[in-house]
Amino acid sequence: MAAVAAATRWRLLLVLSAAGLRVTGAPQPPNILLLLMDDMGWGDLGVYGEPSRETPNLDRMAVEGMLFPNFYTANPLCSPSYTPQEIVGGIPDSELLLPELLKEAGYTSKIVGKWHLGHRPQFHPLKHGFDEWFGSPNCHFGPYDNKARPNIPVYRDREMVGRFYEEFPINLKTGEANLTQIYLQEALDFIKRQQAAHRPFFLYWAIDATHAPVYASRPFLGTSQRGRYGDAVREIDDSVGRILHLLRDLSIAENTFVFFTSDNGAALISAPRQGGSNGPFLCGKQTTFEGGMREPAIAWWPGHIPAGQVSHQLGNIMDLFTTSLSLAGLAPPRDRAIDGLDLLPTVLQGRLTDRPIFYYRGNTLMAVTLGQYKAHLWTWTNSWEEFRQGVDFCPGQNVSGVTTHSQEERTKLPLVFHLGRDPGERYPLSIASTEYLDALRWITPVVRQHQEALVPGQPQLNVCNRAVMNWAPPGCEKLGKCLTPPESVPEKCSWPH
Repeated sequence: MAAVAAATRWRLLLVLSAAGLRVTGAPQPPNILLLLMDDMGWGDLGVYGEPSRETPNLDRMAVEGMLFPNFYTANPLCSPSYTPQEIVGGIPDSELLLPELLKEAGYTSKIVGKWHLGHRPQFHPLKHGFDEWFGSPNCHFGPYDNKARPNIPVYRDREMVGRFYEEFPINLKTGEANLTQIYLQEALDFIKRQQAAHRPFFLYWAIDATHAPVYASRPFLGTSQRGRYGDAVREIDDSVGRILHLLRDLSIAENTFVFFTSDNGAALISAPRQGGSNGPFLCGKQTTFEGGMREPAIAWWPGHIPAGQVSHQLGNIMDLFTTSLSLAGLAPPRDRAIDGLDLLPTVLQGRLTDRPIFYYRGNTLMAVTLGQYKAHLWTWTNSWEEFRQGVDFCPGQNVSGVTTHSQEERTKLPLVFHLGRDPGERYPLSIASTEYLDALRWITPVVRQHQEALVPGQPQLNVCNRAVMNWAPPGCEKLGKCLTPPESVPEKCSWPH
């Protein structure tokens, strides 16, 4: 209780300070580290039951902090704005991103790794509040021939410093790449600089080693019982351990909130060599079954979050926006709907809040979870055409009438599962049962209220053009790396998933 009381006093001082009231000895707001993995599954960590137990640092982080078994992403793909090179659009200026708002509380912000919210310069991180960037606008796909398609650039701040498979090599045959070590050093250097300057900082560490083609540096290759994917996980685990160790060495661990999670479920289409595990859950990335959207999640804040806690709060990655603002003593913007929940009462006091989780695939609300009940309004894995070509999002997990290859509307009579008894979504409740009818009476008004309150957004991903690919990124002229783009031919994008 002492930790909770101290945290409450600290938040009161912070709110008063943010309101412009002079408070003697008002504390500096806590540093914020968001560690977002790429295609890492719920079942990839030892603390979630992975039998190889090859993640000692992340497991220790959970023991020292709070584990979330029921934490979800907002979308079963790498990004709400999943942007391959041909996409013309990106994150619009009208959106307020977390680093923009944190500036009001004096934060310096850096992104390390994959941005994925628009690769054209007008959409880059430094246009949206970040002060520093080291990483790439897209995933590390390739290598390309720089004729039909350019290799993906790597940026430092506003200018490219090379390209994947060129200045930043990835050996597809062996899986060797030094990128995780580079990303780790960028994080460590940033933390040291901000601590020396006594500035609060926000670090968004969005690395992609567990996204196919998976990679690891030489010291980690061949060290995992799980193959190359496990090598990548082991290197990530080691890196997280080194980051947390540095926070302790600098005596800022108790003033640094750290949250670890993933962007979507493991990509079973790439498993077992290039993909992870979603534990007991059905299917994986690109689907709205639990395996596609339930993520590993750990909160760590020594001296504030009581150690060894497990919270069954339904959480969502959008909550990190609201929670981070709360940490900084800032209120969310009032000119728009904010979907995220402030998780500070959960992590500091163990409070549970009833809230729904909505599962979207594109513009379609596919399912909703409320309490222990999940109702599927639509079911779909992928098309029969893709499936017959070997594209399988649910390998070895066919559930008749559930993992459908045609888009099945079930809005009148949803498939309902009790996720406590049936986390694998294999046994839908009988539509004639009292339990089914009670669950439906509970869920239906929540869905109706949500849909009535929706404000349509402007499409950002509907126009593609090969001419806007990464042919000549800013800074290419200094490196002699500019490429000639093809003729501009805008066309409607194709989204098969």
